Amino acid sequence: MSTARYAVYFAPPAASPLWRFGSAVIGYDAESGQDVPPPPLRRFEAARWRNITSEPRRYGFHGTLKAPFRLAEGRTEAELREACARFAAERTRFACAGVSVSAISRFIALKLASNCAALDRLAAGAVAAFDDFRAPMNEAEREKRLRAPLTPRQRDHLDRWGYPYVLDDFRFHMTLTGPLEDDERALALAELEEAFAASGSDGPLIVSEIALYRQETGAFRLIARYPLGN
Repeated sequence: MSTARYAVYFAPPAASPLWRFGSAVIGYDAESGQDVPPPPLRRFEAARWRNITSEPRRYGFHGTLKAPFRLAEGRTEAELREACARFAAERTRFACAGVSVSAISRFIALKLASNCAALDRLAAGAVAAFDDFRAPMNEAEREKRLRAPLTPRQRDHLDRWGYPYVLDDFRFHMTLTGPLEDDERALALAELEEAFAASGSDGPLIVSEIALYRQETGAFRLIARYPLGN
């Protein structure tokens, strides 16, 4: 069985200020596969910042639609690509309110300024549409997920969909750091708020495509984009 993992994500256009901002913050461009320098930092040494962003760098800048999975037995990447194209073609582009830098529990991410029902529907559709491609979790994967405090409903989601934060528990975000202690999180929040304000990334979040990411060794790579609509 292949050890490659796949994920269906939202990824801003590669030429957009938002993609450049997110990729710079985590130090990695998932489309080119290249490391990129961080934005100017006033509160952190470069080495510490690289450590802080090591976890999101492994996944690439994104918003999750269908969380990472291994291919089910008998399924192929070519079939998954075809399914992504069909899924995208059956949906239309839309806009959500803009994003802002926010603390979520112990890490920092970009969150929507207000709820976006169209984005919730897109994610729910992706969870179901691509689940036939997902290999069942092994025990090690399940135990790792269960280390986090989960509600009974999230445990049900984990067993049914392979990921706890779906459907009613889905909250769109784009992760920028790993977990931080309170003092350092406050510093990182201030750092990222300043960088975001200078990035030109404000304005509505335009959702015009989905992206397929693949991880073989190392970080995930963006391997294909699929425009929404015909």
